[in-house]
Amino acid sequence: MSDNGQTAAVPLQTLMPPQRRAELTRSPRRSPRALSPQAALRSVMSQFATGVTVLTAGSGSTCHGMTANAFTSVSLDPPMVLCCVSRAARMHELIMSAHSFAVSILGADQKSVARYFADWQRPSGRAQFDAVHWERGQRTGAPLLSGALAWVECELVKAYDGGDHSIFLGDVLQAQRNQDAAAAAPGSGSDALLFFAGDFHRLPKAS
Repeated sequence: MSDNGQTAAVPLQTLMPPQRRAELTRSPRRSPRALSPQAALRSVMSQFATGVTVLTAGSGSTCHGMTANAFTSVSLDPPMVLCCVSRAARMHELIMSAHSFAVSILGADQKSVARYFADWQRPSGRAQFDAVHWERGQRTGAPLLSGALAWVECELVKAYDGGDHSIFLGDVLQAQRNQDAAAAAPGSGSDALLFFAGDFHRLPKAS
């Protein structure tokens, strides 16, 4: 009670547990530094698991390959797929000039192949394919990598603006699955290669 007979106001903090009072008297925490939109999107998309392919285009001395995971089917009737390629990549100009591209869908045992075609220090032109086994595509002339799980050859029908990338829409000229891989037992080289959280992983074939 106060001297005038009225109830004295009690500071709210004195009614709190000691630990809570200590938290309130601490210096306020600095919020974590926000990521840029580009870095945030890269971080989020690293949690989206994808298959791994090597895109190829051109023939003879002008052929070129690059590892890519921005690839998907679009339509079954008519058969269409798309891939996304950076405007700064050599592959971009080559697909535009060749009006076609091919896709080799990699198996789990081809991790080294995926890393090789992602290495900007590899040779250019036809010489870059000296390090791998491949065959010439029947419809596009582009290299198809041996041992892949499947292959797709496409005619370029449309290129769409996608910011710093172009979205290449292709009519499927030929699609073929590796029958040896399809018939192989689980764990014998028929497993799929995945890209997740910035690294390659093996996805076992369903038993």
